[in-house]
Amino acid sequence: MFDHLQPVKLSGRAALEVKKIMQTKNIPEGYGLRVGVRGGHGCGGAQLIIGFDKKKDSDLAYSVNEIEILIDKKHTMYVIGKEVDWVENETERGFTFNS
Repeated sequence: MFDHLQPVKLSGRAALEVKKIMQTKNIPEGYGLRVGVRGGHGCGGAQLIIGFDKKKDSDLAYSVNEIEILIDKKHTMYVIGKEVDWVENETERGFTFNS
């Protein structure tokens, strides 16, 4: 674990929601929160994504609020400095990325 290195932060609201999802959706033991990118080719650019996954050899892993964060080392440059947040109001509900 790289506790001293945290390229991506997790807000308190996001941490609570992740823990809730892990309990209610029966996410298996040993899974962490994967933060990464999809795409990046053409004019569309890279899209930031999150999900639950097992740690891979190519991952950077660290803990935030007792949640293991997993980032493929190749994706670090796209996600560094971002914060995963949780938004819930009349018009939107879900995880967002803040810079």
